[in-house]
Amino acid sequence: MRYPLKQLAPLVLTVCALAGCASIGPGTIARDRLDYDQAVTTSWKRTMLLNLVKMRYGDTPMFMDVSSIINSYSLESEVSLGANWETGFEPVDSKSLGASGRYADKPTITYIPLVGERFTRSLMMPIAPSVVVSLIQSGWPADRIMQILVSSANGLQNRYGAGARSRGADPEFYELGAAIRQVQSSGAVGMRIEKGANSDLTMMVLEQKQMTPAVKQDIYKVRDLLGIQRDDTAIKVAYGSAAADQHELAMVTRSMLEILMDIASTIEVPQLHVDDGTVVDTKVFDTDAVVGYKAPIRIQSSKERPDNAFVSVLYEGYWFWIDNRDHPSKSLFSFLMIIFSLTDMGPAKGQPVITIPAS
Repeated sequence: MRYPLKQLAPLVLTVCALAGCASIGPGTIARDRLDYDQAVTTSWKRTMLLNLVKMRYGDTPMFMDVSSIINSYSLESEVSLGANWETGFEPVDSKSLGASGRYADKPTITYIPLVGERFTRSLMMPIAPSVVVSLIQSGWPADRIMQILVSSANGLQNRYGAGARSRGADPEFYELGAAIRQVQSSGAVGMRIEKGANSDLTMMVLEQKQMTPAVKQDIYKVRDLLGIQRDDTAIKVAYGSAAADQHELAMVTRSMLEILMDIASTIEVPQLHVDDGTVVDTKVFDTDAVVGYKAPIRIQSSKERPDNAFVSVLYEGYWFWIDNRDHPSKSLFSFLMIIFSLTDMGPAKGQPVITIPAS
């Protein structure tokens, strides 16, 4: 078969361009970084939801961290070039043209289970009271922060729906959260760190240069509910079940495991699983109606896969999910994952030296 040389030109140029590629690495960053970010985020959300569901069913939770993602690429090419021509007096002379190439994308992903000392530090240690105050100062809703992170404040007990310590909330605890939220909305909540003899002291400041009478009444209500003197502008914050004096806010804060167990206790499980004893029914306390209690994060279940889910997992033949239109639940679920990251206090590790071959 005869091929005029001009018909071979486009193929020749294409092969030459392929063979002349100097580097394929930079072009992969924009694509791979976003793709891996989306994949890790989605898997993290599903892992968190699955572990909440497993806790609801009395199953064993397991957290796996993606510690590293290494992607190596290689591009190999081989080109052969020829041409065909003929004259009116000479026989046809022909040469061959061909090209071959091989592209390889080899991701290496490392997973580390959360076990041992790291599990104890990350899940079992109570969150520091200073973190609670810092989150309130930074703008997270004070009533929600108190509801999720705090078990008691100066003896006022929060609701807890899991385990042997399950109990209804003291109505005053919810009044306290609402009052701090009102003060927070006016910008009159702050914090200060003071140097102590043995450790730093966290001070919650309830004061503003220009305060309306309504804000002052809200601040007085906070102090009265806590049993703190009304003229204290800076309140010492400490961990404990009872205040040392009338100038201190003593909080018993929850560990990450307690937070997860409490949220898991409100998951809406299938009635069939309750009836056959697979899972216990959701607890309802006498004070729930008094304080207007609602689950912090609404997690629903159904036999059919949900159409518009923010995150969903399949467990025991049922789908569990958070509705994508339920913004309060989505926001608190994301907040839960942020807190989980902040409580990961594993031992310090040296930075690994990674060599990625390029070919």
